[in-house]
Amino acid sequence: MTIERYRVRVTKDHLVFSAAHFITFNGNICERLHGHNWRVAVEVAGPLDENSYVFDFIALRDATQRLANELDHHVLLPTQHSAIHVTADEHEVTATFEKRRWVFPREDCVLLPVANTTAELIARWLAGRLKEAIRQHPGGKQLESIRVEVEENFGQWAIYETEISA
Repeated sequence: MTIERYRVRVTKDHLVFSAAHFITFNGNICERLHGHNWRVAVEVAGPLDENSYVFDFIALRDATQRLANELDHHVLLPTQHSAIHVTADEHEVTATFEKRRWVFPREDCVLLPVANTTAELIARWLAGRLKEAIRQHPGGKQLESIRVEVEENFGQWAIYETEISA
């Protein structure tokens, strides 16, 4: 018996976002605030539908573009980090790590429910949000998996893959 597997993938020059972040590593080292021109690629897998599609390219592209636009030209801050403390009100966001403190206008920040703003966890966050969008689409019910790739720097990709039903 032959097992067939189908996938569709979108990656476009405009599926990018420019955003600032900082991460921690080795327990107590915190990078300086810096930015990247991040690039996103998304792939979904599943059986063919009655139109011989896995999923509509345009719907996948547009959902990915909306998320890239949400992150574009913002500071990305983690809300679940054990040592970076982020507080926000309607006007400003304050982030602290040990003796360091950053204050940003609220509209310049995206607070992400992640432990660290690494490319890996941003890919996982994007996949979660895309799964929500896919489930709303008529063609999304048969999909089996999603793979999100985030390029932080040229040639440096983080990849997250999960089942759609998960």
